[in-house]
Amino acid sequence: MSTAAPVRPQPLKSAPRETPEAARRPWSLSKASVNGILLLATAYTLFPLLWLLTAAAKNTGDLLGGRTLSPSRWHLGDNLANLAATGDGVYFRWYLNSLLYAGGGALLCGLICVAAGYAFHVARFAGKEKLFGLVLLGVLVPTTALALPMYLLASKVGLVNTFWAVFLPSLVNPFGVYLARVFCAGYVPGEVLEAARMDGAGELRIFWSIGLRMVMPGFVTICLFQFTAIWNNFFLPLVMLSDTKLFPVSLGLYAWNTQTHSFPEYYPLVVTGSLLAVIPLVVAFVALQRFWKAGMTAGAVK
Repeated sequence: MSTAAPVRPQPLKSAPRETPEAARRPWSLSKASVNGILLLATAYTLFPLLWLLTAAAKNTGDLLGGRTLSPSRWHLGDNLANLAATGDGVYFRWYLNSLLYAGGGALLCGLICVAAGYAFHVARFAGKEKLFGLVLLGVLVPTTALALPMYLLASKVGLVNTFWAVFLPSLVNPFGVYLARVFCAGYVPGEVLEAARMDGAGELRIFWSIGLRMVMPGFVTICLFQFTAIWNNFFLPLVMLSDTKLFPVSLGLYAWNTQTHSFPEYYPLVVTGSLLAVIPLVVAFVALQRFWKAGMTAGAVK
């Protein structure tokens, strides 16, 4: 009687290994597609700025003829000279008005918001959270909806068509108060404040010397947001102001743009003035970018 030979198990064949080129090919395709999308998004974002840079150097004929992107026939010097001469240099008065509205309003608004956010974070008083909820409710109200009530209030106190009619409303920013409280919660350690109180410092001294310095990134962020909002503000000055000498740049360029149908020579002035109006925003973001770095209070508490 014969016995069957035992069946030896066959070794499993391993799957063929992918070559390095095949392993990298899907990732390369994905990376190329992502880079392509980012390149298109960058071009879409920068094209209006490129158009503005070239169009500001064109005369009326080139703008109306659609030759804004042609590299020939630059008239930037003539456009700047005409911009300074039109209306006895009223454009640069509008420019100065915008700097006063946006610069002073952003600094004071940032200080008020940081002080309010610091108080909401540090102080303990009855109804604090309900009051903070009311502040958050103000974030939901669009600023355009408040233009007419603010006009009626300004007319009651005689502030219509004055500098204060545009400047005072810019000092209030409910979102800035919320943002300041968030920054204070993350940047102001309670141990540092207690140490300052034990050394005999008052609350105002603690806020000015310690709290404000610790939340400087939040202060700069609020100032930049408010500076941009005030600089681009259009509807409130339109409602409040009728004197052209008090106009900001946004309202002044709009007034010139409404006259381009009757006076085509205003086209280069509007485009060149728009280019100059972008410069303060770019300078503010570039100059204050270093204050956005996190961790300025790292190591303050041992």
